[in-house]
Amino acid sequence: MAATDFKDYYATLGIGKTANADEIKRAYRKLARQYHPDMNPGDKAAEARFKEVNEAYEVLSDPDKRQKYDQFGQYWKQAEGWSPGGAAPDFGGFDFSQYGSFDDFINELLGRFSSPSSGSNRYNYRPAPSGTGYGGFNDFPSGFENPAAVNLDFESSLSLTLAEAFHGAEKRLSIGDEVVTVRIPKGTKPGSRLRLKGKGQFSPYGQQRGDLYLKIELKPHPFFRFEGDNLVGEVPIAPDEAVLGGSIDVPTPDGMVKMNIPAGTRSGQTLRLRGKGWQTPKGDRGDQLVRVIIVPPKDLSSTEREYYEKIRATRSFDPRSHLRQTTL
Repeated sequence: MAATDFKDYYATLGIGKTANADEIKRAYRKLARQYHPDMNPGDKAAEARFKEVNEAYEVLSDPDKRQKYDQFGQYWKQAEGWSPGGAAPDFGGFDFSQYGSFDDFINELLGRFSSPSSGSNRYNYRPAPSGTGYGGFNDFPSGFENPAAVNLDFESSLSLTLAEAFHGAEKRLSIGDEVVTVRIPKGTKPGSRLRLKGKGQFSPYGQQRGDLYLKIELKPHPFFRFEGDNLVGEVPIAPDEAVLGGSIDVPTPDGMVKMNIPAGTRSGQTLRLRGKGWQTPKGDRGDQLVRVIIVPPKDLSSTEREYYEKIRATRSFDPRSHLRQTTL
């Protein structure tokens, strides 16, 4: 019997046979990025590895193909249409007519004529799909190379200003020799993904083309930043504003607004401006969070220093009174 070049798609992606869809996708993305030709220009070994990873993902990410692959191994595509006694399909020049059943072929291929006590490998069998006329197996090594089984989707990043993401925008991108216009929906958040259908990689074996996914990144802003889903800004206030309270001007995406500072506000305390935060694609508005930081003056006039000294001399409040009994 001719030697067979097995491919283990699970080993190619570095996962176990019980891996779920999310685990398969994570493993594929990691390896595809590592071996992508753009990351390894001129590296033929990396290019070959990239094709192997794509081939493995194409099969294992499709539940129907994965089931057949797990059942029939390297002959998962060919064996589906064959029944004992019928005309043997093309298995790369291998003559199947000498076997009375598919199980006979498997027994010879795996060398399972010895008894279980002889130390030979054990394989877990399961019923074949209805109408095939033979049994299948779970743990058979992988199969024929399928050059068309290549995942053509690609992911890249798109950097936006906060204003572009908040208000929405149109961006012109160069994809190879092609220039496309991308519409950025208003209220786009960092980490979200935009899909450009049919703008991914071309298949090296035909005219098929995958999709391009753009992961949104936001450029730093001098005032605003995201904390989770919240739009946050940090505002300095003077000691007297923290003690006595007052009204201050605060930046929002719509411009400056008045915000009340309660008397006795602590440094680091967070206040809320309702309806002044990030907008959603539907036009609704969330809240903006304002983190207050008490900033003492560095340069004092003689009058300011005099009054601060009077406050210190007459102050009854001790902010460290709760620490007096602290010990190990």
